[in-house]
Amino acid sequence: MLPKGLGNLSNIGGMFKHAVELKANIAKLQEQLAEERIEATAGGGMVTVIITGKLEVVSVSIEPEIIDRDDSEMLETLIMAALNEANRKGQELVQTRMTELTGGIDIPGITS
Repeated sequence: MLPKGLGNLSNIGGMFKHAVELKANIAKLQEQLAEERIEATAGGGMVTVIITGKLEVVSVSIEPEIIDRDDSEMLETLIMAALNEANRKGQELVQTRMTELTGGIDIPGITS
């Protein structure tokens, strides 16, 4: 018989196995996210940004007719808007996939 307070030691092995499996599944998810592509546009499609599911910028496309040497501020604003929208979509994708993986359990620091 186990001393008082140690009655759940038999569950520790199962918990450890589950943690190892979860870690492997998270690593696999991170690989999958690196292959995902998320597109966002601004200015009616004049600026397009594509990022990965790991929130890394893959490409930025700018329609030539929007480039105005005398108004770089507008172009900068559109690029920021497209990047921010892509980032928002990417974070939403990561959160959705993590929720699916963990069954909705919030594990602090796991989506960082």
